[in-house]
Amino acid sequence: MIDPKYLLTDEQMRDYITRGYLVLKSGLPKSVHEQIYQRTSEVMEKEGNPGNNILPRVPELRQVFDDPNFRGPLTSVLGPGHIMHSHRHCHVNRGPGEGGGVHRDSYWGFQRVRNHRTRWAMLFYYPQDCPEEIGPTGVVPGSQTFAEKESWEPLESILPCVGEAGTAVLVHFDIWHRACPNTLEKTRFMMKFQFTRMSEPTAPTWNNRSAVWPGGNGAGDRHKRMWTNLWNWHRGEPFAAIENPAGSEADALAQLQGEDLKGRMAAAEALGGTAASDKALAALRNALRDEAEPVRLNAAYALAASGAPAVEALVECLDDDLEAARKDAAYGLSALGLDAESALVTACGDGAESRRGYAAFALGEMGAHVGSEAAAVVAGLAMDSSEFVRRNVADALATMTSHADHAVPALTTLIGDESGQVRFDAAYGLAHHGAAAAPATDALVGALGDENRYVRNHSMEALKIIGTPEATSALFDFLETSRWCPITNKETTF
Repeated sequence: MIDPKYLLTDEQMRDYITRGYLVLKSGLPKSVHEQIYQRTSEVMEKEGNPGNNILPRVPELRQVFDDPNFRGPLTSVLGPGHIMHSHRHCHVNRGPGEGGGVHRDSYWGFQRVRNHRTRWAMLFYYPQDCPEEIGPTGVVPGSQTFAEKESWEPLESILPCVGEAGTAVLVHFDIWHRACPNTLEKTRFMMKFQFTRMSEPTAPTWNNRSAVWPGGNGAGDRHKRMWTNLWNWHRGEPFAAIENPAGSEADALAQLQGEDLKGRMAAAEALGGTAASDKALAALRNALRDEAEPVRLNAAYALAASGAPAVEALVECLDDDLEAARKDAAYGLSALGLDAESALVTACGDGAESRRGYAAFALGEMGAHVGSEAAAVVAGLAMDSSEFVRRNVADALATMTSHADHAVPALTTLIGDESGQVRFDAAYGLAHHGAAAAPATDALVGALGDENRYVRNHSMEALKIIGTPEATSALFDFLETSRWCPITNKETTF
């Protein structure tokens, strides 16, 4: 149990939700970070980059990620029971050099519908002092909800995240970032570790004082409805209604047709809500095809804030000929919540691949709140002909922990899928179900020999969390043959 003094405040949580990152400082002595830097330098020189094996090669890193100064913020954004993912990497920025290109991380080369809600997060840890001259990691504040680089460029620039040894940057998994130029004759290490949520929020997991979105840092003004929805979701209240903002509907309708990006964003924010007119809803539906992603997102969340009257427009958009409109409509349906459940269940049986896939995604974002019928319909898509659909089904069933009777058999089937991504999503999904996934033990044990490393690792996590004697015995058998010795290298083999 983490001491509450290490949890985030409302202001820090607000900044994380809007900006997508927080800079943190370890409470460990500087000597620990110096030791990690030296050990990492030796490993890199003698063996090259160990990739996912950086933790066993530099076991002192365990102290860093056990530091309550880091565990507290991770608990705040990912909830208790979050786990460290098996993918981790030491990023090396040797100087002098130009750094790296701006990007956001893929799922090891695979693709998926990104979660605005925090299901994945990362820590970027520096074992050495990291002033701007040594090429720190730079992040684009607030970019975590944007699929395209061009979406944030008119709004934000890259911010170098600097700090002394022991600094770490907690980021939303989808934030855009890069290695900044290193102008020094010194190597900068950044340890990237990933963490994942394993349960849906039912109450605040930070030092929450305000039931309502606090606002106040400026960044939240651009997407106030989106940030309000995310605040409510983190509090365990994902479907709170949002009233109309004050202002003239006629003025907002006119502004939505204008050339100014920020003006269209503001207009989309202003038009939605519980009292939105039919004319406003139609305009927001059209705005889901706007060329600018920030406008489309505001329109999607404004429609969500309008409640049941917006369901038809959003569901209709799931097979729009514009892929971006389909995706943003799915975000809107996720945010709208249970008023959309019946329509999404119907969409799961549609002939259009996009409608089935995005409907499954939206129901998965609602998680444990959906009913048994919805869970059964999503589970019924486990044998769908479309990999896009099956990927979203595997992710969706992971969150439907109130319906293990439907989810676990379907996820067990999906472990045998021809797609590596579907298989590792299915294994991770079973881990979310904990002891209720015990019937999948044999399938998980078989998956420990999968050719995909993440199928193996996710299956290992699932067996650990299931925790039955059979699961634990199989896990130890696997670990006996796959374990590392942290002090063995080519110079000392025994």
